[in-house]
Amino acid sequence: MGIASWYPAFCVSFLFLGLAYAQPATLPAPGQPTRKGVIGGFEVIGESLVSAQQLFVGTSDKVFIIDKVENNPTQIKGHPAWASEWALGKNTQRPMDAVTNSFCAGGNVLGNGTWLNVGGNQAVTHGGEPADSQFGGGPYNNPDGRKSIRMLTPCDDGTCDWILSPQESDQRWYPTLETLEDGTMIILGGCRFGGYVNDAGQDNPTYEFFPPRGAPITSPVLQRTLPANLFPLTWLLPSGKLLIQSNWATVLLDYKTGEETALDNIPEAVRIYPASAGTMMLPLTPANNWTATVLFCGGSNIQPERWLSPTFIVPTYGASTSCVKLTPDISGTYETEDAMPEARTMTNFIALPDGKVLNLNGAKMGTAGYGNNTWAVGHSYADDPVMRPSIYDPNAETGHRWITDGLTASTVPRMYHSSATLLPDGSVMVSGSNPNPDYMIGPDLKYPTEYRTELFYPSYYNERRPQPEGVLAQFSYGGPTFDITLNAEDLFDDVENIKTAQVVVIRTGFSTHSMNMGQRFVQLKSSYTAFAANNTATLHVSQLPPNPSIIAPGPAFVFVVVKGVPSVGLHVMLGSGQLGKQAILPLGDLPTESIVAAPPGTKNNQVGSASSISQASFGLVSAFGLLVASLVLGS
Repeated sequence: MGIASWYPAFCVSFLFLGLAYAQPATLPAPGQPTRKGVIGGFEVIGESLVSAQQLFVGTSDKVFIIDKVENNPTQIKGHPAWASEWALGKNTQRPMDAVTNSFCAGGNVLGNGTWLNVGGNQAVTHGGEPADSQFGGGPYNNPDGRKSIRMLTPCDDGTCDWILSPQESDQRWYPTLETLEDGTMIILGGCRFGGYVNDAGQDNPTYEFFPPRGAPITSPVLQRTLPANLFPLTWLLPSGKLLIQSNWATVLLDYKTGEETALDNIPEAVRIYPASAGTMMLPLTPANNWTATVLFCGGSNIQPERWLSPTFIVPTYGASTSCVKLTPDISGTYETEDAMPEARTMTNFIALPDGKVLNLNGAKMGTAGYGNNTWAVGHSYADDPVMRPSIYDPNAETGHRWITDGLTASTVPRMYHSSATLLPDGSVMVSGSNPNPDYMIGPDLKYPTEYRTELFYPSYYNERRPQPEGVLAQFSYGGPTFDITLNAEDLFDDVENIKTAQVVVIRTGFSTHSMNMGQRFVQLKSSYTAFAANNTATLHVSQLPPNPSIIAPGPAFVFVVVKGVPSVGLHVMLGSGQLGKQAILPLGDLPTESIVAAPPGTKNNQVGSASSISQASFGLVSAFGLLVASLVLGS
C-alpha cells in the first residue's frame, strides 16, 4: 500500500482519536466551606423574608423559597412577598414575585435547568379567606394559582424572577411533580379547592405532562384512595415506570401506556400527606446495581373513615415509629426496616453525600394541617415537636441503622409547612413552620409563623475537604471515562483511603410538606491508580449509568467523598441540557485498580503529582490527535 492510499485513513483515524480525547469541560476544584459548624447541631443563620413552605437549591450560591400568600412583612410591588432568594455566600436575601398564589404547590426541575412550581390555591385575603376577585387586587394582590405553572431559570446576578407559562395545568392543589427520563415533567393528583383531606366533590385523580401532551389522564389508584391521596408519593424507577404510593395503596404506573399494576398495600401506617412520613429513594450504587429501594418511616395508622370523623381529635393521636422499604422493580412486597428512635409525622429525609440519611423536623402527635377547630393547638393539627435529629445508615447492620449519639436538638419547632435541603457545602438548611391561616406571631401562640433559618452540620462538616481536580461540568449517559485527581491532603496523607473514595451525584430536590420531590443519590462506578510514594491518586470515573431513568437529566451536584468526608459539591448538568430523548452511549472501560510505588519513569524523589502525570499523558495524546486532525481538515 502506498502512502497515497494509507495516509487519508491514518489521518482520519487520528482525527477520531483526537476528538475522542478532546478534553471535555471541567470545573475548577472546589474550595473549603466558609464557616465552621457545631457538629451534630444547629445554628440559626438569619430569618427568611418569607416563611419557607417550599425550598430548593437553584445554583451553587442561591436557595429559593416559596410561601403561601399571606401577610409577610416583606413587600414587593406594593403587596406582601411570598417568594424570595437567599444568597449563601453573602448571607443576603431579596424578595421575588411568584405572581399567583402558590399555597401547597408542587415543584421540580426540568432537564434544561428550569424549575417548575405548579398549582396552588385560589386568591385570598386576610386570614386566608377567599378574595373578592380571583384576578388580583386587594391587600395581597394574588391571582388564583390553581392552574398556574410558574417557571424560574435560576441565576446568580439577582435578575431572574418567576414567570407564568402560557400553558396552564388543570386545577391542582397539593400536586406532585416528578422529572421523567427525557427531562420533561409529570404532574400528578391534587384537589380543586383544598382542605385537610380530599373528597369526591373536588378530587383531581389525574396526571398530565409538561410540556403538555394532551388532556389529563385518569389514575385509578388516585380515584380509589380517597380521602388521603394528596401529594401522591411518586418516584421514577430505573425500569422507566413510576412508583406511586397513595393512602394504603401502591402501584407501578407505566405512564406510556397508562397501565397501573397493583403492589402490596403499605403496612403499619399511612405515609402520604397529611400523615406525612419521611420518604426517600435510598442511594443507587454500583454495589446494588443501581436498583431502587424506597424507604418510608413514620406517618400515622389512620383508616380512611377516620380522617373526617367528628370523634377524631387529631393532635392527640400518636404518630408511628414504623419503617418499611420497597424494591419495586424486583418485588411488590414491603420489608420491615429498623424503626425510628422516636415517632414522627411531618419528618424530612435528606440524602447526605456520605451515603447516610438525615431525619429531622416534625412532631410526635397529630398530623399535618391546620384549622379553626376547638381542639386545635392554636391552629395546628400537630403537637409535641421532635427537636432532635437522627441519622439512618443503610449500610449498618440490621438493628443498628439509626444513630442519635452526638446529635443535639434544635431550639426551633419545625411543624407543618417546614422544609429542608442539602446545601453544596454539605450542611443542611432548615426553615419554615407555619400551621396558621395567615402570618401570625405573638407570645401566646405556641407555633407561630416561623422565619428563623438554621443550618445543621453533619459529622464531616469541619473536616478538611477534598479538592478534586477534573470534575466534568456536564455528564452523559454512558460515554468515555474521565479522571479526577486527588493530592495527599485530599487523601488525608494515606494512599489507602483511595480504596473507599467515591464520586456521588445528588439531586437535592424540591422540599415541601415533608417531601423532597426529585431527590436522588447516585454513586458513579470508579477505579483508581494511586502512588504510594507521595500519597496521591487518580480516580478513573465512569459517566452516568446508560439509563436516564436511574437519575433524570437536569442540574445536580457532584461530591467526591474520601474517608467519609465529601468535597464541596459542584453544580453540574446531567444529560444534554435539553428536553427530549437523551443520547445513550457505550460505557468506557475502567482501568484495573492499583497502588504503585511511583509513576513510571520517575524516581521516588522526583515523583510528580497524579494530576500532572494524568494531564501530561492526556495532553500528549490529545495534542497529537488534534494536530493530525488539523492537518487533515486543512488539506
